Amino acid sequence: MSILSSIGRIATEFNAARARYQTERAIRSLPIELQKDIGWPEAADAKAALRHGVGSWAGAK
Repeated sequence: MSILSSIGRIATEFNAARARYQTERAIRSLPIELQKDIGWPEAADAKAALRHGVGSWAGAK
């Protein structure tokens, strides 16, 4: 595996993680009632949701 393909793979994973984070952030900004309507899994227990730290995207699939 070349270094360029490794960098490309890491960049792709980072972009996917960033998109997931932005989507989650947008959904969490909605009122709880709307979150429940769309079936957001943690809408009933929003305060107990765990937040991921910096670098949590690494290795996550």
